[in-house]
Parts: sequence; structure tokens; C-alpha cells
Amino acid sequence: MADTGVAAAPPAVRRDRWRPYRAVIGSRIRSQRAYRASFRMDLFSTGVIGLVELAEVLVLYRTVDALGGLDVHQILLVFGLADLGFSLASVVVGHVDELPKFIRSGTLDVFFLRPQPVLLQLITSELSLRRVSRALVGLAAFCVGLVTADVPATPRTAALLTMALVSATAISAAQYVTAGGLQFFLIEGREMTNSFVYGGRYAATQPAAVWSAPVRAVFGYVFPMAFCGYLPVLAVLGMPGPPGLPAWLAWCTPLAALWAWAAAMLCWRWGTRSYQGAGG
Repeated sequence: MADTGVAAAPPAVRRDRWRPYRAVIGSRIRSQRAYRASFRMDLFSTGVIGLVELAEVLVLYRTVDALGGLDVHQILLVFGLADLGFSLASVVVGHVDELPKFIRSGTLDVFFLRPQPVLLQLITSELSLRRVSRALVGLAAFCVGLVTADVPATPRTAALLTMALVSATAISAAQYVTAGGLQFFLIEGREMTNSFVYGGRYAATQPAAVWSAPVRAVFGYVFPMAFCGYLPVLAVLGMPGPPGLPAWLAWCTPLAALWAWAAAMLCWRWGTRSYQGAGG
């Protein structure tokens, strides 16, 4: 019998497989932009949330000259890199934390009936454009830190920061998927899973040198949020890391992202295999 696998499919057929996802994403974008006043208010509100979180960091540095060995310009670089990665991930996959609503309404059961991966259907079912303004706050902080923190303008710096931003986005997205997988087993468990998704985001914007050893182990290796901003900034600035988190680990950020996604997919697979349906 002839091989009919994915590799044997012509390019046009492979492109067609992505057409439903592109159509759904396009419709979501058009629907969000249809009500312009509401869309602008959403952009404004999420931008304000990002500014408040940035203000918390700036207020803290009004009372100290340095924290964990980093001054205000350096922590802006950490905050901007980590927050930008998290915000980009939240635009694409942030709605995965709405999974309990999909389960209660029976929408998730429909996903299981379609011949596409459930997770990919869930991710492309929405696109949170309102969170773009929060990403702009992270981008602004990153640019200010880049200019004021005496960052060496070298190809090494550009390569490390680019790698760190891509990995930070991937790590943050993996945390959303991990939380989604856990919600198959939890009743109204969104608050519980948000504790490590948004708690991890907060940890990623802080200097890990001030963490206790247990917290450093959790957010350094189990949920590798230290790789999202802190370690890359240390490596770029040529600064040593705290015990257990040497600065050279910044070059391992892609491995941290792979680990985060391996754990996320394991958790997601575990959750979907145990799912019995909405029961409605």
C-alpha cells in the first residue's frame, strides 16, 4: 500500500491544513476590532495594568540604590525582557486559562470531535489583541534599560537577548499550557493555577539573588522563570549569578524552554486522556 503520511502530502495540501486555523484567527481579529470603542478601552486597561506593575518596581528602587546586585537601569532590562516575553505569550495563548469555561459549556467536547489537535484548536480559538498594549509597556522598559544600563553593543549581546526573548515567550506560553492541563483535574482551579502562572511572571521580573534557596530552586529549575530575564541580563552585563544560578546558564535558555514545554505537554496529555466529557 502506498505511503499516505504527512511527509508524502504535496505542499498545497499541507498549506490547506492550516487554512481553518487562519480563518478562525482572522475572524477573531475582525470581531475584536468591530467595536472600536470597546477595543480601545480594553487596550487602555491592560496597558494601565502593565504600567502599575512597572511602577511597583520603580517605587521599590526609590528606597534602595540596588537590589540583588542590580540597579534600577539593570532591573528595567530584566523587567522589560521578562514582561515582554510573558505579554507576547499571553496574546497568543493567554486564553488557555479560560479552559474551565470551555469544559462547562461543552465547547471542548466539540474540539475532540474534529480531526485537529485539541490544544491547537484551543490556542487558535481566540487571540487576545487587547494584551498587546501590555507588551508595549514591557518593550518600552526593555528599550530604556538597554540604553541606560551600559549594555555592550556586540553581536554576542544581540544573539543572547534575541535568544532570551524567544525562549522567554516559549517558557511563559508553556506555563499557560501546564495550567490548562491541571485544570482538567481541578474544580474552579483557575486561581490555583494562576498562582504559578502569574506568580512565575512576577518572579521572572525580579532579581533571583534575593530569593530564598527553595524559591530559587522552584523558579530557577522547576518553572524556569529565572531564564526569562534575570540570567540573560547577568550574562550580557558580565555579572556573576547567585548560588545555584550561575550566569553562564543564560546560554541554556533554549533548553529551559524545551523542558518547560516537555512538562507542559506531559501535563496536557495527562489531562486530556483523563477527560470524560462535560456530561451535559
